[in-house]
This record gives sequence, structure tokens and C-alpha cells, in this order.
Amino acid sequence: MKISKLKLKHQIWLIFCFSIVIFTVMELYFFNSFSTLTQKRAANYGNQMIDQTRSKIDSVFNDIRVSTSIAVNSKLIQEFSVVDDDYKRAFDSGPYALDLMEYMRSFNSYVNGIVINDIRGRRLYSLTSSSGDIFFLPSYESFIRMYKDDPSLRDKGMFTTILKDDRTESEQFFYIAPIVETIGGIYFSQVTGFCTVMVNMERMQGLVENTELTPNSTLYILNNRDEVIASTSSNARGTLFQDVLAMDKNILLNGVKTTIDGEEILVQVKGLEQAEGWRIVSMIPVHELTADMNPMRKASIIVGIGAILSLILMGSFFMSNLMRPVMGLVMDMKKVGRRDMGFRIKVRSTNEVGLLACDINRVMDEMEDMAKDMVSTQARLYESELSQKQAEYSALQSQINPHFLYNTLNCISSIGLEYGSREIAQITSCMSKIFRYSIRKDELVRIREELDCIQAYMNIISIRYENKFDMEIHVDEALLEMSTPKMILQPIVENSVYHGLERMDAGGQLRVSGSMDAQGDVCFRITDTGKGMETEELAALQAKLSMENAEPAQNGQPGKSIGLSNIHNRLRLLFGERYGIAIESKPGQGTTVTLRLPQLPSTP
Repeated sequence: MKISKLKLKHQIWLIFCFSIVIFTVMELYFFNSFSTLTQKRAANYGNQMIDQTRSKIDSVFNDIRVSTSIAVNSKLIQEFSVVDDDYKRAFDSGPYALDLMEYMRSFNSYVNGIVINDIRGRRLYSLTSSSGDIFFLPSYESFIRMYKDDPSLRDKGMFTTILKDDRTESEQFFYIAPIVETIGGIYFSQVTGFCTVMVNMERMQGLVENTELTPNSTLYILNNRDEVIASTSSNARGTLFQDVLAMDKNILLNGVKTTIDGEEILVQVKGLEQAEGWRIVSMIPVHELTADMNPMRKASIIVGIGAILSLILMGSFFMSNLMRPVMGLVMDMKKVGRRDMGFRIKVRSTNEVGLLACDINRVMDEMEDMAKDMVSTQARLYESELSQKQAEYSALQSQINPHFLYNTLNCISSIGLEYGSREIAQITSCMSKIFRYSIRKDELVRIREELDCIQAYMNIISIRYENKFDMEIHVDEALLEMSTPKMILQPIVENSVYHGLERMDAGGQLRVSGSMDAQGDVCFRITDTGKGMETEELAALQAKLSMENAEPAQNGQPGKSIGLSNIHNRLRLLFGERYGIAIESKPGQGTTVTLRLPQLPSTP
């Protein structure tokens, strides 16, 4: 069922229901957008915190790399790794190497111990008493041998995986770098030893413990085997991070939501620049990102419910107190449309609707008085005069379009109730101009006056449809003082509105233009971008217009065909066969009506 065919009260209820739906959708969209924005901002904040932590760890690892590189490239340490003279090792290169190692350890608090091994198995230590024992365990020798045998170690140093001390349950990892002899001896450019640095795990743990994104968020430092080096969760250290291993690492680089143990978690991963394959992983419960929104969520729900209830109450009040007089006026107007001349509209209120009912009753009284006067006059005149009066009366009646009057008055009632009296004053003024113009006895009028009538009609349509369509009038100035038959353009404009543009949602255009053609005739073009006419309908109408002495339209034929045929026949009777109207139309694109008439001098 088309909305335009529904009763007015049903249309108004539909508007209220549609408003409620739109408001609800907007409320949900706003809440979802705000929630998403909050999550993004919180995630960005977490990303910044991870970047800061990564920067700190990279700085620590870089310091270890740089200081170790300085040590292994030192001439005396290289001599210590290759010299055979025990005296020189004990009093020359050995003390220097030990002092350098002590300086490295004291300068960098993230270093717990340093061991230099040469190719003959000799060692030099600089250790802390708390964790240095691990260097003397057999498990350390087998653990570190895997890295010493790695061919890629010759090119660069590397961080090891975790070595666990079974006696103390402590965990350690190391940075190992080769000593390559460059001083020009027999071992030139060969690996003569290794420098192993024990990293302080407690200090590494301190880098992440103070990085709390949300109350239950967790931050991990993972090595290249996904072992947890440090974490804000105490029970995660020293274990393989299975939850992260189960996800695609490429996706995790940009952050991804996943479900872990039935809880939705935002996981973010950042790689370390100074340790290949090492990563920082953050896990933040999604619900904690929007925890601050809970008060706003409750407030928005309360406001939304209140707004919806207000719309429902307003709709009920509008229907019960304002629409009742309007519906009564509509029912009475139906009786008026059936030509019940003795009927008068009941005045049900004292507002604008009541004033409109009084004005309609007054117009009906005047029309009845006019009809009685005409009947009385006809009774006293000769048969010719009686026929003439009947013709004038018929012409006057044809100028008042009941359909237009009904729709316009219906528009006045709706706008008067909804917007106040300004629109009523405008539409009433325009109606007055049109009626006053239509009952003039002059058969020929100035084109300027005909355009004023069209403009008044367009003003009514603009108010009625709330500026739904764009309507323009562009007529050459040279034509304005010429003459034209009265009411020759307004019916065409009305057809364009009601049969072309009325059912469009929005954006329709109506343009009235006038100019001289090459033959010196006056041409008016009324163009709309409405629904247009089907090919069969257009062909039938053009065939009817081309008929000579077309018969008057019978009841039941479309109003568009009746109006255009009458105008076309009227022009042909007045000015000849070359004048009249032509129609062009395409379905869905609109209709253009071209009206041609001769140049007529201005009437005095």
C-alpha cells in the first residue's frame, strides 16, 4: 500500500513511529561509535606504552651489544685469548681484561656477570655473588656450546634462550659474542674466544612491572622461542606463551581481538630491534577498555527511553487533541465535494481550523448567493441571454478546480496545526490571488499576470510539500507585456505537479520557460523531472491531441488528458491549426509540454 493513500492520522502515526526508529538507530550508532572510538584511543595509548617499553629494552640490549663489541675488539683482550705467556696473561692483558669487564658490569646494571673464554678453555670472570654460580654448572657448558657451534655467531653476537638452574629454580639468559683476532698474529681473522654476558633478569622484570595498561592487562617480553623473559604476570615467566603461538603473528603486528579462556582480549605485538625474533606482547581485556563508559551508557539508555516515551506521548496528544477537528473538517469537505449545497461545515474549535471552517462556510454562502442571483437573472432574460449566462457560469465553475481546492484546503489545515499561522496567511493570500484572477471577465491578459498566477500556485505547492521540489520561472522580459488567453498555463503546471512530481521522494524539478521561436511565435515550455509517461500512454495522448474537433472528455478519463485536450482545442479555435500544445515524455525522466501561441499585443 502506498503511503500517500493512507489516512492522514495513519500517516502521522507512521511518521512518529519512523522518528522513534530513526532515533533508536542513531542512539545505537552513537553508542557503538563512541565505544569503538574509546577502544581505539585506549588501544593507541597501550600501543604508546608498549613502544616506550620496547624503546627501553632496545636501549638496554643496545648498551650490552655496544659494550660487548668494545670488549671483544680490544687489543689486550684479543691478546689474552691467544697469548701463551702466562706471565703476560697474569700481569698485562689479564688485569686489563678484568678491569674492563668490571667496568662494563658496574657501568650497566642490567649485566650480572661476564665470562671470557679462549679457544684453549681458559676463562676470566667478573661475576656477582648472587647469580654467578651458574657459569660453573655442567648444564651451562652444554647450553652455551650450542651457540658457540653456531656458524652464524661469527658474524654477530646473539641473545640466548633461557637457562634454568635446577638447584635454585632461577632462570638466566645471556648475550654471547665471538672474539675475532685482528692484531695480525697467527690466528688472524679467526675466532679465538667468546665473551658471554649474563643479563640481569630481575632488572628486566622491573622494566615491565610498572607498565600497567588496565587493572587486568598483561605485558610479556618473549624471546625468539616464545619463552617469557619478563611479564607483569608472575606465573607466566619461564613458560612457553602458548596463547600467542596459536595466532597469526602477522595479524598480531597491528593488534587483533581474540578470545582466550572465554574472554575477549585485545592482543598487540611489537618486535624488538636489537634482538632478532624477540617481541613485546600486551594482552588487554576488551571490556576494561570501555569500563569508563558504563555511567555514560546508563545515562544514554535513560535519555533514549525518555525521548521515546516523550515522542509517544506527544503523538497521542497530537492525535487526540489536534487531529480530531481536522478529521471532522475532512469529512465535512467530502460532503461539500458531493455538491450538497445545503450543507455547512461544523465549527468544532476556535483555533485556525475553526477559522478555516468559518471561511469555507462564508465562501459557500457567497457561492450559493451567486448561484441564486444567476438563476434569478436567467429567468428574466431572453433565451439568448440565458444561454450566455449559462456559458459564463460554466466557465466560472471550470476555473475552480475542486480537486485543487480540496488538496489546498487539506494542506492549509495540516500546516496551520503544525507550524502556526504564517503559512496559513501565505497560502490563503495565494489562493485569493488565483481565485481573483480566475473570475476576471477578460479573455486576454498580460503574460506577466498569467505568470503571477503560476507563481502564486507554486507558492502553495511549495508550502504544501515543504519545498520538496525545485520550481523556477524563466521568461524573457520582452514577453511580459504581451497578451495570452487567461488560465492557459496554470492547468499544465498543475498536471506536472500532481501527475509527474507528487510521488517522488525528493529532488524533483519544475521549470517554466518562455521565449520567441524562429517563426516569431511565443513558446512556453513546462518541464518536470517526474515519473514521466509510458510509451502507450504518451502515444494515446498525442493521438487525441492530433484529432480535429476532439470531443469533450467524458467522465472517468484521466484529469491530465482532459486538461491538456481542453487547452489544445481552445488555442486551435482561437488562433488556428498551427498553434496548440505538444508533449514529450520518457518514463522515469519526466515530461515536457510545449505551448505555442501567436504574438498578441498588450491589452489596455
